[in-house]
Amino acid sequence: MFAFDKSESFAIDKAAGEECPNLGTQDKCRIFDSRTKLGFAGCVSYNCFGAGQRVTQEIFNGKSWRENSQLKQQMGSALSVLRRIHEQLSLLRSSKTLPLSLEERNSVEALENELSRNEKWTEEDLHLFPIEQREKEVFAFLSGLRRHVV
Repeated sequence: MFAFDKSESFAIDKAAGEECPNLGTQDKCRIFDSRTKLGFAGCVSYNCFGAGQRVTQEIFNGKSWRENSQLKQQMGSALSVLRRIHEQLSLLRSSKTLPLSLEERNSVEALENELSRNEKWTEEDLHLFPIEQREKEVFAFLSGLRRHVV
């Protein structure tokens, strides 16, 4: 559960870990069809890249913070890291549409392997995962691909 500040993208302030007031009891947005009109354009562009479902199903075995409020902080922390991992994987997969050299394709594979797992993620794995370092590596690699898109 991410924080957002009142701005042109969000009509209200919301602290990290705080439930969005627009979240319905079935975990669906109550203002989905009118988000932009009501001042929540930032929600339109937000994408968890499937990390939310994975946190719930894979890491917490289908448990919900709604049923066990003690899980709220733990699930939020796991989501924070896994969403960033999924975002980096999405960027790397998109880069594969470029005319990459063999060396660049090998680099994509290596970076994807650093971010992917054959076994399930655990809370501890995500807590220990060096996400900042991996994001820097992915950014540096993708920056080197500029020549393909200019």
